[in-house]
Amino acid sequence: MHIHLARATLCPACERPPAPRISSARKNRRHALILAAATDSGGSPHFALAGELSTSAGPGRVRPQPCGDDGVMGQLLSDRACLTSPLPLFTADEARMLGIRLSASAHVAVRRGVYTSRRDYEALTPWQRYAVRVHAYSRTHPHSVLCLESAAVVHGLPLFGESRDIHVYDPDRPSSTRYGDVVVHTSRDDRAVQRTDGILVTALGETAVDLARLLAPAQALAVTDAAISPAQGGMLRLADLREIADGQSTARGTKLLEWVWAHADGRAESPAESVSRAVIEWSGYPEPELQHEFHYEGVRDRVDFYFPGCRAIGEADGWQKYALEDPQTAGKRLADEKRREDRLRRHTHPFARWDLSDAWRVAPMCHALDLAGVPRVRPLQRGMLATLRRRHREVARESVSRARISAQS
Repeated sequence: MHIHLARATLCPACERPPAPRISSARKNRRHALILAAATDSGGSPHFALAGELSTSAGPGRVRPQPCGDDGVMGQLLSDRACLTSPLPLFTADEARMLGIRLSASAHVAVRRGVYTSRRDYEALTPWQRYAVRVHAYSRTHPHSVLCLESAAVVHGLPLFGESRDIHVYDPDRPSSTRYGDVVVHTSRDDRAVQRTDGILVTALGETAVDLARLLAPAQALAVTDAAISPAQGGMLRLADLREIADGQSTARGTKLLEWVWAHADGRAESPAESVSRAVIEWSGYPEPELQHEFHYEGVRDRVDFYFPGCRAIGEADGWQKYALEDPQTAGKRLADEKRREDRLRRHTHPFARWDLSDAWRVAPMCHALDLAGVPRVRPLQRGMLATLRRRHREVARESVSRARISAQS
């Protein structure tokens, strides 16, 4: 999505952009499309919009709704998708009706007039906090079309931090603009839009392509892999994404897209594997085989990465596969994994393990690969490795404070 941002002031009375001057015909077209989406019995209607340009808070802790519980992103798009807010949201009127006494110490205003438990909110992962913000915005602006990271929340595309802005697509605006933390985008190109559980969002393919143009390379790769990976619930093909991108007139992010198209792989089973694959290349290691299968001792074992030149195996652990919230299940899965690793080691395969955090920091993952005897076969790509620290679209960690959150409008 080609984006031009212009500063504008927020209307303090209604917390919404001033209404654009739109012709009656264009108003009728937009209203008809939204009405058709709202009344389609299929539940997930698709249509194209054309643009001009580029609960209550009780005394106990509330367990967040699924969308990456326990600090770990789920494996499937459906696991990561937040179709409802991870925490209960309520307005001031609802709080009065329910007898809840709002206080700055116990509640946080996620958006103007929309509240949740401060303690539970601050305990969320960054991407869960962002999901709460997106749903608070959607609640106060139910006819808005979410796009980019905000649409990714609904689709379950991977996000790695708390995105800074709420992103909305409005084809009827003459130019893109910003209102506080809400960025309203327009485009010269059509965007397919769908309604998912009552929320209007740009379709999965458009959302993935738009993000792939804008995110840092490793993040863009993870988003693309997720959209095309059957193991992650992705239903698209790489050819589908390329067709969407080729049909867009913008040149923004073209070089990044070329890199993503060359490296995307539907065999990636988690965002950790996608990010790891980028770090492996940029750190100078040989290209591994993905999802390689071994047949030893009458058992079939499949691994994330296999380096045939040195027989080493690499595993990008996603701790959610061990079901740590269930001690009995977790114990069995950990024991099975230990037996699997021992079996592979008995057949002279060195083993390297790391998690997503290790891949982002690079050095811990490289240390594991070095200990497993994986050689460096090309120079470091220091420029590409530096992009792992590029988080310009996310809330700065130090800014996530009570004052910052309370100021959200």
